[in-house]
Amino acid sequence: MEQIEKDKGRLEVLARIEEFEKAGRFNEDVEQDPPTIPLTPDKVDYLGKKLSSKIKTRIVNAIALHFINKMIKQGWLVIKEVRGIENFRKIKNGGAVLTCNHFNAFDNFAVLKALEYELKHRIMYKVIREGNFTSFPGLYGLMFRNCNTLPLSQNKSTMRKFLESVDILLKRGEKILVYAEQGMWWNYRKPRPLTNGAFHFAVKNNVPVVPIFITMTDSDRIGPDGFPVQEYTIHIGEAIFADSSKSAKDNVELMKQKNYDVWKKVYEDFYGMPLSYEK
Repeated sequence: MEQIEKDKGRLEVLARIEEFEKAGRFNEDVEQDPPTIPLTPDKVDYLGKKLSSKIKTRIVNAIALHFINKMIKQGWLVIKEVRGIENFRKIKNGGAVLTCNHFNAFDNFAVLKALEYELKHRIMYKVIREGNFTSFPGLYGLMFRNCNTLPLSQNKSTMRKFLESVDILLKRGEKILVYAEQGMWWNYRKPRPLTNGAFHFAVKNNVPVVPIFITMTDSDRIGPDGFPVQEYTIHIGEAIFADSSKSAKDNVELMKQKNYDVWKKVYEDFYGMPLSYEK
């Protein structure tokens, strides 16, 4: 009965994805997320300055790494190939915004594993939704709160703190993963139109954007959700830099379009078909 409910839930998500694609609602989340509890400034330590934050982050990151490696060993997270790692190596010593298509709760794990040996002592920070930080239960909630995450917030004071922290992190050379598509669309293979946030961070702090796009193929193994486990190929594109002769506003649009073009080309080359959306 539990498996039937899981299958039904996934089929409902796929139906909503089809509906949202036809309506052009590309940046909305199709999942039934937990209710969002507003995040106040005192409830988040973006830069990990508190001793308690440092201890929890170290412990939970170790738990998360064990969890990821176990998933890989058991065949539930499959990274088939990483392409373009040389593009990351060119910018690995400075701050950068990483963008990635968002189709699974664990796709950030795939990016982290792809860059693991290049990051060395650096950290990959992740921008996440407010509700994932404040409301998600269990182990996933623990990781959302303590694995170098940067939660957004509907609280204006918290958002000011968030933006200040992003600036500090990028200026000191950290890497920040931003889901520029916003909402997660489960196992959706196409690139979606992007929002401005990631590119605004990059332009403001004079750092590049590194476009990452993950393509998928069905494996011969069925996952706990009743669907084939996906094998990931992680494509890392060349870094996108702002044009010093253009305004900040123009650069945001230019970099956003270049990022989308990179993703579109990867999609079309890998799947061997032109990108088109249902109408």
